[in-house]
Amino acid sequence: MEFDYIIVGGGSAGSVLANRLSARGSNQVLVCEAGEDTPPEKVPEEILDSYPGTAYLNDRFIWSELKVTTEVISHNDKDAPKPPLRKYEQARVLGGGSSINGQMANRGAPTDYDDWEARGAEGWNWDSVLPYFKKLESDQDVKDEWHGGEGPIPVRRVPEAHWSGHSKAILETFKRAGYKYLPDQNGFFEDGFFPITISNLDEKRVSASMGYLNADVRKRENLRISTRTAVTELLFEDTRCVGVKALVNGKPEQFRGREVILCSGAIHSPAHLMRAGIGPEGHLRDMGIPVRQALAGVGQRLMDHPSIAIASYLKPKARVRNELSRRHMHLGMRYSSRIGGAPAGDMFVVCTSKNSWHSVGEQIGAFLVFVNKTFSETGEVKLNSPRWNDEPSVDFNLLSDRRDLDRLMDAIRKLAPLYADPAMQAVTSNPFPAAYSDKVRQVGAITTKNKILTGIAARLLDGPKFLRDYLIENFLMEDFALDEVCQDDDRAEAFIRKAAVGVWHASCTCRMGADDDPMAVTDNQGRVRGVAGLRVVDASIFPVVPSANTNFPTIMTAEKIADTILKER
Repeated sequence: MEFDYIIVGGGSAGSVLANRLSARGSNQVLVCEAGEDTPPEKVPEEILDSYPGTAYLNDRFIWSELKVTTEVISHNDKDAPKPPLRKYEQARVLGGGSSINGQMANRGAPTDYDDWEARGAEGWNWDSVLPYFKKLESDQDVKDEWHGGEGPIPVRRVPEAHWSGHSKAILETFKRAGYKYLPDQNGFFEDGFFPITISNLDEKRVSASMGYLNADVRKRENLRISTRTAVTELLFEDTRCVGVKALVNGKPEQFRGREVILCSGAIHSPAHLMRAGIGPEGHLRDMGIPVRQALAGVGQRLMDHPSIAIASYLKPKARVRNELSRRHMHLGMRYSSRIGGAPAGDMFVVCTSKNSWHSVGEQIGAFLVFVNKTFSETGEVKLNSPRWNDEPSVDFNLLSDRRDLDRLMDAIRKLAPLYADPAMQAVTSNPFPAAYSDKVRQVGAITTKNKILTGIAARLLDGPKFLRDYLIENFLMEDFALDEVCQDDDRAEAFIRKAAVGVWHASCTCRMGADDDPMAVTDNQGRVRGVAGLRVVDASIFPVVPSANTNFPTIMTAEKIADTILKER
């Protein structure tokens, strides 16, 4: 069967495009998703859970072999040791990241999108994208000029009465520290703290697939959703993409289409292009891949938001243990660092009242702080081989711009004194700089063994103070004390360089840009330069990562391009 549109990847962008393009009955639309389906009434409980830790730590829903580096790589010293590889959870399930992420409904700053247009993405300024942010959402709490009320994705805020004791203490602490309370995170953009906005209804996740591929949409005869379908090759006639090869439940098939749209994310979309001979000429030749279209920007300038955390022990009354909400993030805060020419609102803090799904995780809260407007743009995605099932080489090069490191150092010194507030003293103790290390990841694996071991450790942590002090200093801390990273620049830098990780916001590896930009991979509608019948629509086409969790910007991007595609026809 010949399709009008073949969508490679059923994540946030793919779900949007499948809905909008198939709404026109004359369009034949195919979605190829490598992971499993999340059909109405049969969504896995781990995905429905308002607490996301049981989904994103589950190998069932991710590309479990994907490993990345985050530390800066020396390109001048070939003998320098390569930074350690870390697992980087990327979704492999219908709904993509929206099925496993923290459900954060964050748009970013208006200046982000004005920056997109300034970088060559004509028609992507704030005034142009705001209607599509409004189109995607149905805000349950706020009705004003900033919000939509009829979109597929519900948006709400957890009521304060449902918060943990830890979150309520942070609210009081922020007030006393002089930060401004903002009732709406996605209203007028300014510094302050606010209840986190989430894509969640009735205390359950609403992913892009749940919102856009509901039962009524799935009844459309012109829409085919093919899950457990791994695309292995893009098919071409000369320089026109005419379809894909795929393994459907392990069996090879071919699908022909008038247009192929890659929606595989900022790591796998550029990998698809490079395996098809579209990308940096030298790298393709090194891989033995004939060059179909030389595009230097494919896989280049990978970005994420570098992040560190300050954690603490939570006293029993402060923990997330009620029947009203399983959410562990209730409050957020943004502020302006005024470092290195950064724009307003360049820093973001998420207040977490739970660290993981297990018993010890319930005893740890944190300020998770990330550089929302990052300047580091030197990450890259390259192939390890031409084979479709070999994960690419991914180097984020976080903190390659010194200003990002300086702002995280400043953040530690801004946040650490908050633990001295009486409200925080009443609910926390033992604050320490925290790292999402391999040790933490191993304990976070969802296994019976970890459940038993953390249950034992949790009882010890709730025991005598001397024992808790010993356990935190020797098992939870990563060789750095909070006092020393606040007072010693060298120790602060050492901690940040070791501990900083991305927050699963991979972006920018197939950037939109102007015709005269040699690093632009796509035009302002995601069309791949020099190749017909092929588009990229996902976070990889962002000109620069916005000051936001990337799920809503990705959905907005797909909404906007879907609108253009329908108008073009």
